[in-house]
Amino acid sequence: MHNAMTRTARSRLLLVTAGLATSALALAGCAGGSGDAAESGETTTIRFLYATGDETWNAVVDEVVAAFNEQSDTTEVKLDPLPAGSDYATALKTVDATGNWPAVVDMRDTLTYVNAGKLAPVPEEVTALLEPDAFAPAEDGNVYTVPYSALNGELGMNIVYNKTYFEENDLDVPETYDDFIDLLDEIKANGDVPLATAAAEVWPSDQLWKPLAAPTFAEYSDEGGFWNAAAAGDASVADLKAPLEELQNIMDNYVLEGWQSTADAQTTTLLVNEQAVMATSSAGLGRLMDINKVDPEFDAGLFIIPDEDGKLNVLKNSVVGDTAGGLAISSQAAENEDEYASAVEFLTYFYSVDAANLMEESGWISPNILKGDEVTRNDTIPGASDFFALLENPNLVWYENAPTLSTFSSVNTFFRQSRIEMQDGQTTIDETIAKVQAELDAQVAAAG
Repeated sequence: MHNAMTRTARSRLLLVTAGLATSALALAGCAGGSGDAAESGETTTIRFLYATGDETWNAVVDEVVAAFNEQSDTTEVKLDPLPAGSDYATALKTVDATGNWPAVVDMRDTLTYVNAGKLAPVPEEVTALLEPDAFAPAEDGNVYTVPYSALNGELGMNIVYNKTYFEENDLDVPETYDDFIDLLDEIKANGDVPLATAAAEVWPSDQLWKPLAAPTFAEYSDEGGFWNAAAAGDASVADLKAPLEELQNIMDNYVLEGWQSTADAQTTTLLVNEQAVMATSSAGLGRLMDINKVDPEFDAGLFIIPDEDGKLNVLKNSVVGDTAGGLAISSQAAENEDEYASAVEFLTYFYSVDAANLMEESGWISPNILKGDEVTRNDTIPGASDFFALLENPNLVWYENAPTLSTFSSVNTFFRQSRIEMQDGQTTIDETIAKVQAELDAQVAAAG
């Protein structure tokens, strides 16, 4: 159990070390109330807002928060899950509009809210627990997000498949993009559905799109990424026409019907029930864990869609900028000494060996903590060897695509929705390109 001693003094020290000079007046006003309560041994309750939809992440959050609450005598963390199917960017805008920020936030559109002063710096007490390359400061020198998973980029953006079906039908994991199309054709020729994917929520539409667009995105890696080049006028949405055509071809010819109303978590059931031979995923080991829970006898594997030359182009994690996901502390919580101290206490536990082991047991790849050599990795999940082998694959190519446009989240949401309309036959590819380009141009102009 953590000792609740002089909580007020401790929290004041944290606020100073985080550089929260702007909240000094607010702290002076609340010190008498919340500080006295803390010193009397009362528990501080804070909220943790997080994105749901991924069953493994949901389980990780439940396990870690329950374990933290059990061992803390100063803090109780209450879960504030965003309902599956909700658009997270929109939800954050609602949180901001209502002024009801939780203490800890599973962050999206980070740069937007940093610039708006909605996030508090994460103190060195937390960042000192992480590998140095697992986080980075913003332009003002402060760190605003810390990772909720390992820095494996979008390695989890892959295809999970039925290994038994592959063996029975003498099929191989594709080594080139042409091999992938041939694989889809062979499965279809057998009278079976090759692929299940989801779009009931907007974000899973990336799961098939991003691997197809990765070769184009990778061409701009040295320039800071495709979207930065497009915002500067050195690239255009029209440059994405080829992967959009590939996407449309796959959707029209190989995907299980009903994808428009399929939630991401449902693809596990579709795969296990043999309604499709493969399924898109962005959950990495988590999806393999989900499959194993539904059917322990199901032999699942995974692979990344290769490009025409056989390269596996994988987006790096961004540790800073608008696309950087991670856990953050709200500036609203920082206005209350005890809430801020409790948020820091929770994050300190989140990056402990105990918490990392809980995550690994749940099928999550724990964050890159300094004591990573003390963490027990979970290699018992069927198919896990496929995931770890990707990290050693000689054809793996990391690329960067971290937009710096402060309103890129709006462009990205618009692009996702436009792609779904295109895939559904409501618009043509050329109309989609023109719409998205117009939206990008408008957002660049608005940003100045």
